[in-house]
Amino acid sequence: MADWTAALDENGNLCLGPRVIPPPNSISAQARKFLATPNPLLASQDPPAHQKEAWRKRIARFNAMLEPMAEQMLQAAPAQVETKTIAGVTVHVGTPNQMPERNRGRARIDLHGGGMVLLAGKFAMAGAAMAAARTGCVAYSVDYRVPPDHPYPAALDDIVGVYRELLKTYRPGDLVISGSSGGGNLAAAAALKIRDLGIALPAALVLLTPEVDLTESGDTFETNRHIDVVLKNGLPEMIKLYADGHDLKNPYLSPLFGDFSRGYPPTFIQTGTRDIFLSNSVRMHRALLRAGIEVELHVWEAMPHGGFGGTTPEDAEVQAEVKRFIETHWSRA
Repeated sequence: MADWTAALDENGNLCLGPRVIPPPNSISAQARKFLATPNPLLASQDPPAHQKEAWRKRIARFNAMLEPMAEQMLQAAPAQVETKTIAGVTVHVGTPNQMPERNRGRARIDLHGGGMVLLAGKFAMAGAAMAAARTGCVAYSVDYRVPPDHPYPAALDDIVGVYRELLKTYRPGDLVISGSSGGGNLAAAAALKIRDLGIALPAALVLLTPEVDLTESGDTFETNRHIDVVLKNGLPEMIKLYADGHDLKNPYLSPLFGDFSRGYPPTFIQTGTRDIFLSNSVRMHRALLRAGIEVELHVWEAMPHGGFGGTTPEDAEVQAEVKRFIETHWSRA
């Protein structure tokens, strides 16, 4: 695809060179409105990975821009959040205001998105509240260390350390690990490392529009470039910053290339037809199927990376499917 400038016209159509791509009538009015609304978060460009101080400023600015949204999420979610230190790691613990009796003694470990670099702090805290409210259980949002000061494998070590510590309180069959975008990468990689360390696996894994291939070699990194209104391009500089010179095909960096035949949790994968990471999800699904792992792939019509902003019928359907999947595997365990 030529590197055309993408822009939304006055009618909300995406204009990409000679192409005019309207929001389809096959989705809700709320989702069409989301696709037709410019995203101010896309204005900033990532600096080169070697410019560490520029990255510190970029991260601080981006996280500050998202703090009001995170505060709204905290206020809206019917859950309470307490920040603790678990295995030396900052973890935000969400407890729903109403918890079904069957979910006492069960927990969800949730990993925030942001390309393994952004959205630590307040947004991770909001993730604990949202995960607790949506799942009806205690939720542990791991505020893992991030680059440039803490590149790979710091985040992965934090997550595995927290999981190992929680096994002192929970049975593995009463835990699930979930993550979105970069958090999906970390969730998938953590499951591989937990298995390789000989630690019991959780009941299930939830990967929401996951970045499981840091080589970004899939088809939709080209075909959905600019068409994804949330994440218009791949994350080359962010990946370099996180990987810190390590081989991107290492399964702990790109879980897509892992050996799943040695065991892996039942996995839920969610994406959309406009998601630049659609290929990641499709290929991960096939890799797990080939290894005989139980896996569900859910693809939503016209959905970009991360959904339609969280308030549409489609977003509610995603969350309902996630909850069903988690409860199914808890009951089996």
